[in-house]
Formats: sequence, structure tokens, C-alpha cells
Amino acid sequence: MLTHLHIRHFAIIDELDLELYPGMTALTGETGAGKSILVDAIGLVLGDRADSAMVQHGADRAEINASFDLSGLPAVRQWLEAQDFEAGEECIVRRIVTADGRSRASINGSPANLGQLRDLGSRLIDLHGQHEHQSLMQRDAQRALLDEFAGNGELLQATREAWQRWQLARKAWQRSSELQGERSERIDLLRYQIEELDQAEVETLDWAALTAEHDRLANATRLGSGAAEASIRLYEADEMSAYSLLSGELQRLEELTALDAALGEPADLLEQARILVQEAADGLRRYADAVEHDPARLAWLEERMGLLTGLARKHRCEPQDLPAVRLRLCAELDELEGPGQDLDSLERAAREAEQDWRRQAMALHEARTRAGEQLGEGVTEAMQSLGMEGGRFEVAVALDEQSAGPLGTDRIDFMVSANPGQPLRPLAKVASGGELARISLAIQMLTAGRLTLPTLIFDEVDSGIGGGVAEIVGLHLARLGEQRQVLCVTHLPQVAAQAHHHIRVVKQREADHTGTRVEVLDEEGRVEEIARMLGGMEITEQTLAHAREMLDRGYQSRA
Repeated sequence: MLTHLHIRHFAIIDELDLELYPGMTALTGETGAGKSILVDAIGLVLGDRADSAMVQHGADRAEINASFDLSGLPAVRQWLEAQDFEAGEECIVRRIVTADGRSRASINGSPANLGQLRDLGSRLIDLHGQHEHQSLMQRDAQRALLDEFAGNGELLQATREAWQRWQLARKAWQRSSELQGERSERIDLLRYQIEELDQAEVETLDWAALTAEHDRLANATRLGSGAAEASIRLYEADEMSAYSLLSGELQRLEELTALDAALGEPADLLEQARILVQEAADGLRRYADAVEHDPARLAWLEERMGLLTGLARKHRCEPQDLPAVRLRLCAELDELEGPGQDLDSLERAAREAEQDWRRQAMALHEARTRAGEQLGEGVTEAMQSLGMEGGRFEVAVALDEQSAGPLGTDRIDFMVSANPGQPLRPLAKVASGGELARISLAIQMLTAGRLTLPTLIFDEVDSGIGGGVAEIVGLHLARLGEQRQVLCVTHLPQVAAQAHHHIRVVKQREADHTGTRVEVLDEEGRVEEIARMLGGMEITEQTLAHAREMLDRGYQSRA
């Protein structure tokens, strides 16, 4: 359950702290006050895409913190443990968006990515938006909703996996058929390439050692003369050598040391330097005397490196990668020369995989058919209470080979008859926006009741209805609130009056600034807000009395 929300510099919100409770909470306020901004903030903290436009004008970043009570959600705590997050009874999710559009997030203080936020969010909150009826007109959305209602997660996964196995088996069969004629030619080419690499002895190739030896032999004269000249300058150049200069300075310093013992330490360092210079000169002389001049070896190295470079160019790799190329070619040759599988066995495996997929798809079809009947009956019943007496709703689940794929073989259509005597038509062809909104709301309330998520959010899903229908909608939402937390953004007083808790969102206007604040309403505050929703800015005794009456009815309906 969502227990606390802290928002800072998000859209028109300066800073907001909000405690949330079990049951149904109504969020109301004037148009543009920022009711849906709260929902947007919750969506952002649970993985929605970030945008620099979300950051309040003049701020360097927006920040949202959401706290959840996980005491009754062991599965969510197990997920947190599996993701290496701290898994206590409280979960704090944080999202920061900077003014340049960058974003970072954390779960219980540890960095989290968008995928993890979305995964966690899918286990905590179900969000229904005011435009959801538009997506319900799409066949893919109808299928997804039916599968969610039916709890088809495991069947869907089994069908996807069976489809993937079939596609792999089918492709293996097709590939083997295509390669049958090319197999012999490929084997001959591989044998030739491997023999060519073996003649070049690439299996034991050490390219780094080869290039190092080549560089040394190719530059032998330069290396030898350079070392010899350095040795002369350091030690052998009589009075001008570094050794001679150090010796002279050391002698003079020793004379001064007799006058001040403090010069003893620098004198010791000069002595060490003179010894090191002599050792370096000796080493350079030995190196110069030992430099190898081997034209024959150099010619052999250049020939070998040219051969290896040509082979590398041929195989489109670096020379040092030739041993790995040889291993890859040998592995391919072994596979082609091995016993393998004949075409008949590959075809048989593909047929069996197809049959397995069709069995899984049929099991999914049957589950969808059963769930479709239940969904149709439930939505039809809800339509009667939403002012659509005589209306009918059915879910058509038909086998369709053109729809065959990882999600089965079903073509799913939501069919509606809004009035008695009218034929069933696809939901997408229902003309009235009001009817479409009510049907969508009936579907949402019914499917939400089947979910096990702790928090449901309805963002102005009651648009397009009013009067007694609105009161019934509020009653349905309040009943959902008896089972779990329900947050409802609404503009209808009939819905707000049914809520267990009521929050008013207020827009604050100043000379050069517009902001948003929230007020948790007490009894009198609820009366005033519902009166405002009933009668606009002018609140009369009549509208106040009407508001009290609506609240009383709400209390009685929940008693």
C-alpha cells in the first residue's frame, strides 16, 4: 500500500507531503489545480519516461519519493531480495529528473534502473486513466485485458515458449534443407583454409613476441650505437662525462663538509648518484656489446609477418586473432563432418514442436473462452447499474490462423449492444462517447476487482457520466476500497461523497508564480468541497445541505 508521497519541484508543485491511508481516497479540485499531476508523479516514480518539461520552471531538478507498506506483501519482498535490494516491511522508491532531462532512481537507497522500477510498480499499483477506453478499442489491448482477467500468465508463458521451440525447430529443418547442396562445397573450403593456417603454424602464434623481435632486429644498429653513446657520455668521456662531473663536485663538497657536517647528507647522495651512473654506464656498454645483428633472421621474420598479415586480411581479422579463427573453422568442420541429423528427423522434430504449440494454444483458447463468458456476464450486469438497461457485452474468442503466433491463435473482439434490440457490434464501432466511457468503466471496475495488487488508481475514469450513475460508480469504488487501497481523481461529487478519505488539490496563484497544495479534508471541509463541486463558486445553504445529504448517503452505503 502507498503510505506517503513527497514531491518537490514537479510541474507546478513546489513541495508537497501527503500521507495516504487504506480505503478509498477521493482527490478533487478545480480544473488545472494539479489532481492528475499527482498521478503523473506516482507514474514517474514507478518507471514512466522522464522529460525535462516535468521539472518546475526555474528549478534544477524534480524529486519524487514514494513509500510503500509491504507488511502484507511477501511476494514483493521476495522480489526485492532477488534484485539485491533491502527487503523490509517498508519500501522507499525515489526518482530524480534534472532540468536537462536526465534521470536517476533508487529503491531503498540502492540505484535502480527503469526496468526494475516498472517491474516493482507492476506488483504494487494498477493505474486506470481517463482515456483508457481509447486503448480498449484496440484488439491487442482487449486480448491483454482478457488474459489479465483470466490469470493466464502461466498459459501465456507456456504458449510463448512452445512457439519459440517450434520456430527454432522449423528454422533448423529449413536451414538443413538449404545447406544440403552447399555442404560438400563448404567442407572443401574449410579444409583448405585450415590447411593454409596450419602451414603458417598459427596454432602456436605469439604475434606480440614476433613483432617485438622484429622491431629489435630491424633497429639493431640504432639500438647498439645509442646505448654505446650513452655509456660514453655517462662514464667514458674523460673529464666531460657525467661520472667525472659528479666526482669533481663530490670532492669539493667533501672539503666543505669538513667545515659543516650538515653537508654530509648531500655528499652521501652524490656518492650514490656517482655509483648509479657507473652502473648504468656498465649496463649500457654490455647491452651495446650484446646487440644482435642477424639479417637472415630479420628477413625470415619479415617474410613470416607478411604471410600472417595476408592471412589476417583474408579472414578479416587481426593477425593475433588467427589462432581463434582456426579454432572456429575447425569447430564448423567438425559439425559438418559429424553425424548430425538427417532431414527426416529434423522434419519430425519440427512437426512435433508445432503440435506441442497447438496444444498449448488450444489450452489458452479454452481458458480465454471461459474467462470471456465470465467477463461478458459481469460487464453486462455492471452496464445495467450504470444506466445502460438492456445493454449487453460479450467477448468473442475465435480461432484464427491469421492470428497465429506466440500469443496463440485467437482473434478476440469485445462486442457491445448498448440498447435492447440492437445487435452486438465491435466495441470500436460504438458511436456514443458517453456509452463508451461507461462500458470502459464497467470493464475497469470488474477487472480491478480480480487483481491482487494492493493499490488501485482511477484517474478521472468517471468522465462522461453523472447523476445516479455517478453515485453507483462511487459505491463500486468504495466497495473496492474495502478490500484494498483506492485512489480516485474525480470531478463528480457523487463519487467523492462515497470515499473514506478526501483530499482537495488547490491551485495557488501569485503575481509571478502558480503552485499547488493539498488539503486533507475533515468533515466540514468535505461538505464545503462537495458543495463547491455541486454548485460552483457560489455556495448556498441549499448546496451545503445537499452536500451533507450526499455524505450521509455515502456513510450509510458503507455501513
